[in-house]
Amino acid sequence: MLSGCQTSSNMTSDVITIDKSQGSKENIDSLTAVINANPKDPSGYNVRGSAYGRAGDFNRALADFTTAIKLNPNFYQAYANRALIYRSMGQPVQAAADYTSALKINPKYDVAYIGRGNIYRQAGRIDEAFQDFSRAIDLDTTDGRAYHNRGLIYQLRGQHEKAIEDFSKAIMLSPNAPEPYNGRGISYLALNDDDNAFADFNHAIELNPKLAESWANQALVYERRGDKAKAARSYAHAVALDPTYTPAKEGLARVRGSS
Repeated sequence: MLSGCQTSSNMTSDVITIDKSQGSKENIDSLTAVINANPKDPSGYNVRGSAYGRAGDFNRALADFTTAIKLNPNFYQAYANRALIYRSMGQPVQAAADYTSALKINPKYDVAYIGRGNIYRQAGRIDEAFQDFSRAIDLDTTDGRAYHNRGLIYQLRGQHEKAIEDFSKAIMLSPNAPEPYNGRGISYLALNDDDNAFADFNHAIELNPKLAESWANQALVYERRGDKAKAARSYAHAVALDPTYTPAKEGLARVRGSS
């Protein structure tokens, strides 16, 4: 049952959260006026590209970041921003290449290590991902994603004590993110510490009650305790939130089939 649980979130996917207001005519016109006043300044294109990206206009964002890079080939932040656009467009190879370019310019840029590490982890290149997350951590990053995602790798390797340490650090840095609580709870379960796991899953639900993963994890604790009725309710709630979430569907079938 434990192997069916997983953690997946914006902390691991690096996909832009769309905010259409960023692409409003007023906002874009204002940013364009800045560019028109200083057409050789790459920072203006970088800022407008970020606005286009957050608005979901990825093609215009790519164009602006590419212009910024042409104007300043050492603009490592623009490489990382363009990488995020490629990642959001489902083009991880191009994204990884841009993160690598950013790191060649600035080997101490933690954002690029975390972004590239996410791509490697999702591609199954676990050792390379681990190295990138660890490098960001060695640089004293304050981005909780580095610890969270390295914790997932420790978890995958069965090193749950180390995973718990990393998830706990991620929680310190990103206290309002439910994902590290789910991650830590899974490792607690693997160590048969159901009480701490249950507390983490419940807190994840408090932070964001719309994550199917959190409800399925809570249901698993109920199931392990033998409370099939409560487990079924939590699994059913998870399925209602995300009908494609396999651990919830399998869990619901399991507790209903054994009742």
